[in-house]
Amino acid sequence: MLYTPAVNPSHPDTSMPLIIFLHGHSLAGSDLNLVRRYGVIDAIEKGCYVPAMVLAPQCPQGTSWSPERVLKVLDWVQAHYAVDSNRVYVVGMSLGGYGTMDFVGTYPERVTAAAAICGGGNKKLACNLSQVPLWVMHGTADRAVPISESIKMVEAMAACGDTSRLIFTKYPGFDHGDLARVFYTENLYLWLLSHDKCDTTRKVVRTFPISSSSLKNVYSNIRGVNLTVTQDYGNDTLAVNPEKPKNTVKEPPATNTTSSYHTIKKGDTLYAIARKNHTTVEKLCKLNKIVETKVLQPGMKIRVN
Repeated sequence: MLYTPAVNPSHPDTSMPLIIFLHGHSLAGSDLNLVRRYGVIDAIEKGCYVPAMVLAPQCPQGTSWSPERVLKVLDWVQAHYAVDSNRVYVVGMSLGGYGTMDFVGTYPERVTAAAAICGGGNKKLACNLSQVPLWVMHGTADRAVPISESIKMVEAMAACGDTSRLIFTKYPGFDHGDLARVFYTENLYLWLLSHDKCDTTRKVVRTFPISSSSLKNVYSNIRGVNLTVTQDYGNDTLAVNPEKPKNTVKEPPATNTTSSYHTIKKGDTLYAIARKNHTTVEKLCKLNKIVETKVLQPGMKIRVN
């Protein structure tokens, strides 16, 4: 399944970041609609602003994520869409957490940053994982996949001598299902997209925390929207539509005839302001003649339409 945000008609070939979402065991099978039950696609449908393409393949029932097959789909998407190869991210939970570590550890040169939630991995890949900014998250009360699985990988990375690109967050009292809330937090996407392979040091960003308290309240901060995505029901459930589809998500039409402004408050981000005003960061930057990395100072006013 592939989600493609609306693009600027005057720059249709502008490359975009890509987020690969690897689901857990409960979403495995041959019906791609299952991957909409939770995770990145569901978060977008509920109103989370994710300024990136999202690739959500499906793992066949009874199997594990194959790094080679995930790479095959990534190669196809990059061949048919304008993907920014410097901004390719992977996130996964449970079975997908294992898949994330295995894929990143096998092909570290293809991934910009990754988040592995409630998973584990192959300790033999730990040194490769150390090359990529990686956020490992796990609940201490997880009985489906014990936190020892994540600890095993963290210790293996430490044995390689470099954990400078690693963030390991433990969530006291959180069970397996609780950590699915991470996908509905803005900071997950801000954290991922703040990494770029143009930064040759591959430094990990540590300025977008996801606290236990923020996870407990996350569902009250999201709303429902309609979303159309591209999907294919062929024999290979990891495949996407072999014909390049048109962009499937349309920007809301402009309805205001007068300009409106937003006064910056502490903690505001362009992503949050864009989501609140049903627009895009690109439009906000163009309206205000600023760049996406502009530091927003409290009291500043920016135009939103």
